[in-house]
Amino acid sequence: MKKIELLAPAGDLERLKIAVLYGADAIYLGGKQFSLRSRASNFSIEDIAEGVKFAKAHGAHIHVTVNMLPHEEDMHGLKEYLMELERIGVTAIIAASPAIMKCAKQYAPKLEVHVSTQHSSTNSSAANYWKDKGMDRVVLARELTLDQIKETAKHAKVPLEVFIHGGMCISYSGRCVLSNHMTGRDANRGGCAQSCRWKYRLYDGERQLHDDHDLFSMSSKDLMAARFIPDLIEAGIASLKIEGRMKSAYYIATLIKTYRMLIDEVYEKGCLSEARLQYYYEELSKAENRPTAIGFYLGQPKPQDHLYGINGAGVTQEYIAYVLDYDEKEQIATLEVRNHFLPHMEAEVFGPHIPMTKFMIEDLYDVDGNLVEVANKPMQILKMKSKLPMEKDAMIRKVMKKDRSDIY
Repeated sequence: MKKIELLAPAGDLERLKIAVLYGADAIYLGGKQFSLRSRASNFSIEDIAEGVKFAKAHGAHIHVTVNMLPHEEDMHGLKEYLMELERIGVTAIIAASPAIMKCAKQYAPKLEVHVSTQHSSTNSSAANYWKDKGMDRVVLARELTLDQIKETAKHAKVPLEVFIHGGMCISYSGRCVLSNHMTGRDANRGGCAQSCRWKYRLYDGERQLHDDHDLFSMSSKDLMAARFIPDLIEAGIASLKIEGRMKSAYYIATLIKTYRMLIDEVYEKGCLSEARLQYYYEELSKAENRPTAIGFYLGQPKPQDHLYGINGAGVTQEYIAYVLDYDEKEQIATLEVRNHFLPHMEAEVFGPHIPMTKFMIEDLYDVDGNLVEVANKPMQILKMKSKLPMEKDAMIRKVMKKDRSDIY
């Protein structure tokens, strides 16, 4: 049986390369045309080509989102764009519009076409409809329970992709028109203003129900479905998808490293103990900037699965340094500062080929050999003696311990 795919997001080339290095089987990204997430650092054709070359060198694939619902004036250049994606070696496009799907099959037949979650495919009949239309994969709606996913997979004639981590929509994914109504920015043409995450005053008639320090928002907690991965593998799901094209490189590295280890352990051992699950929950939580829940996997989300009074993700400062190089002979790591830290504090390092390991930060020196008392200049290059073997592209963070025993 073909091993399940771990599909990672990327907002730029740096994050694409990090995702590949940390274990993603495929990366999905948006180009500068025909893609949602207009605020993401979307890729030029030249960047996509470079990303394809890098991914293929590491045995990974590139999927490009061509998932806007175009109006008549948005169609110009579509055929040429799809043909160019095919020429540079993109594996698949993710599309929501039948017009885009049809155009791809006609003019760029080597491209796989994956049906976006925006179609809210919630059953095998819908999946098989797209199979009959020549589509190569269907991304299921995020609003399905685990049992519904299993039943759909049992009868579907086309490979299925499901979300396991990241942001949730308060509507059926892609069906919300709040942004259009409130700002004139069309969510299905790449302009979502995320109106659900704004803070609102609630009124009973003319009486405000809350003071301005306790405003209301409609945002859901992020999805975290690590527990269900063995079930999804057993069900024959083709791909596990992580949401987050606008997330940081540290976020991507943490999630991909953790899910890569989890998936590989399931294939090796067949199941996961509660202790191992708790380990993975804790590792995933180290990248969280918004609380998580299990979405619809065990049924309708409950009140505690929503966020109230929170209109967006917080900023974390646990990620403190990026390892630019490690000299094994001299045992010296070259670091790039990301957040404030001190010499002689305990930290954690993890990398593409090394597991999370705690260590003590030694003396720090700048490039001129001067002793540094505090690392507080972002992007400053520092040298550090380290008997603990490190590697290029590893990341260092503060020691973190989060109790996730209440996630289910």
